[in-house]
Amino acid sequence: MGLSKQNIIASLQETYGESVTSADIRAWCAMNDCNYQTISNKIADCKVGRGKWNLTVQEKLEQTYQAPPAMPAVEQNLIPQKDDSFVKFGNFGDIKKIIESRVFYPSFITGLSGNGKTFSVEQACAQLGRELIRVNITIETDEDDLIGGFRLVDGATVWHNGPVVEALQRGAILLLDEIDLASNKILCLQSILEGKGVFLKKIGKVVQPAAGFNVIATANTKGKGSDDGRFIGTNVLNEAFLERFPVTFEQEYPTAAIETKILNKLCADENFCKRLADWADIIRKTFYDGGIEEIISTRRLVHIIKAYNIFGDKAKAIQVCVNRFDDETKQAFLELYDKVDADFQMPDDVSVDVETFS
Repeated sequence: MGLSKQNIIASLQETYGESVTSADIRAWCAMNDCNYQTISNKIADCKVGRGKWNLTVQEKLEQTYQAPPAMPAVEQNLIPQKDDSFVKFGNFGDIKKIIESRVFYPSFITGLSGNGKTFSVEQACAQLGRELIRVNITIETDEDDLIGGFRLVDGATVWHNGPVVEALQRGAILLLDEIDLASNKILCLQSILEGKGVFLKKIGKVVQPAAGFNVIATANTKGKGSDDGRFIGTNVLNEAFLERFPVTFEQEYPTAAIETKILNKLCADENFCKRLADWADIIRKTFYDGGIEEIISTRRLVHIIKAYNIFGDKAKAIQVCVNRFDDETKQAFLELYDKVDADFQMPDDVSVDVETFS
């Protein structure tokens, strides 16, 4: 008997049936004077568990590739909803032009936390009616999470497309959020970032990108790690990986005037919105000058406005939203706001001088 993969599977099926164990294979090897390791390697694609092989897996691959995923993404509307509170600023116009062009042009957006990187991409897609698939990257994200893999559905092993393959096939925008948290497992996307699609080696299929497909990545760093330790968990990304992004946009916080417009979309108290924006602007300038180690983001201001809408109390809204900072920083921020807003009632437990912001 020739030791081709097909002959081995056929003989094992005839002897033991569709499912075999390592004990069955060892017994078969003894009967046929074969090496166990050689045989198990040849039928590795049929392995479904530790010491377990399903000899029909290869026969079903073509069917399972076409089988519906556990949650059929094709039936979902992946176009983000328009947010009436959105105010365009910064790199939004450039990002929108890239998406609107439908040209494959991977883009990297970097900037401090809470300054609208992800939100701007979502709203650009919403305005253009483009599908968006967002993947939140972590240190644990691997090829199976991104590209896809076999899943157990109703007792059957079926292929389930990952978000990257879904985006490729749909011609959608693939948003890799917090890309600088990734490990070197992200390198499985190299060919995709070259516009060449991907080979699904587990099922022997090539998926080419549909028209309009593009990749946008966001990060708090530029993929070189966080020198000041501000963004714990960020990693140094492979230089060849970063080089596959033609453009990098540096996203800054909006100006106080733009930020006031953003807050006014959420709150009718225009004076409060303006004072919050001015307060944040002073804090950021001090941060950039190295005077403090913390900053108030646009997202944090939105949190304060939402807290004010809930509690109806400015002091409480600000205090509960700055409680995340250490006591000294929190009290300094509150004291500064007291100087910005003459109508503000300082909480009784705050008594810190704010020469830092002078």
